[in-house]
Amino acid sequence: MLRRLLGALAALLLLAAIALAYLWNDRADLSEYDELLAERWNGWPAVTATWLGVSTVLISDGETHLLTDGFFTRPGLTALLRGEISPRLDRIAEGIELAGVDRIAAVLVLHSHYDHAMDAPEVALRTDGLLVGSPSTEQVGLGWGMPASRIVIPEPGVPLDFGDFAVTFIESQHLPHGMAMGTIDQPLEPPASPFDYKVGKTYILHIKHPRGSLAIAGSAGFVPGMLADYRADTVLLGIGGLGSMEESYRADYLREVLGALRPSNVLPIHYDDFTRPLSQPIAAMPTFLDDVETAMADLQAAATTSSFALRMFPLGEPVAVVE
Repeated sequence: MLRRLLGALAALLLLAAIALAYLWNDRADLSEYDELLAERWNGWPAVTATWLGVSTVLISDGETHLLTDGFFTRPGLTALLRGEISPRLDRIAEGIELAGVDRIAAVLVLHSHYDHAMDAPEVALRTDGLLVGSPSTEQVGLGWGMPASRIVIPEPGVPLDFGDFAVTFIESQHLPHGMAMGTIDQPLEPPASPFDYKVGKTYILHIKHPRGSLAIAGSAGFVPGMLADYRADTVLLGIGGLGSMEESYRADYLREVLGALRPSNVLPIHYDDFTRPLSQPIAAMPTFLDDVETAMADLQAAATTSSFALRMFPLGEPVAVVE
């Protein structure tokens, strides 16, 4: 009898493993969007953006460099399931090398989940930059040992000047998935649980330059009317989790961001599987976690009706976003 029970249990575990493997590998094929890949910047004067995974993007005019989030560790499933993650210095070094700069004026953190804020203090320290973000991001920086003098908490709606860039933090909301909500209220020292990196405040960035303007949304959330007073030539649009939301929510998000900003160019970000290191080919998140195909279909339809150019970032390649 015991042998039969053990055999049945083993069979169930095998079936569960097969089902999980199927679910984990069922994901959008990003090669279907190769025709949308933006061309590498060829050297004419421009503001460029270099996508480095998730919502980590290097913005540069050739003189001043800004980086959103600076997340390069990308812990794998084993570390996440173990519930203990920490910045990996080797991967941070590789990420900075991929960015192609050694000095950054500021690391601009869009919110304080681990896939945005965990590495930001170390990246700022290594590149002689400021850490700019919410009070929760400040606690991530203090927990890593960053001097308080190198941390800036922005006042929403008030531009911060970095060279020719004027950066405005606009308060938004995170996509409403309910995980790691709340604030970080004391210095967060890694190793820590992924859920210790609570969201804090969520921002959309508006970046103005003499050549034009762009906006960066790191999460597919919104506050109605938040962008009514802003316009942007280019939008880097976070679509993480968007395809898993109801159709009405997806339409509201695109209206509140793209409808308000009226961009000429849109490039999606935050759709990649960030349990994979950047040394592996970029892949979409598994469909059971995030339906990237549906989000992209919505964007393609919106591009047709709203007449903006929809492009995809090549990883680690500068793309002209304001000319």
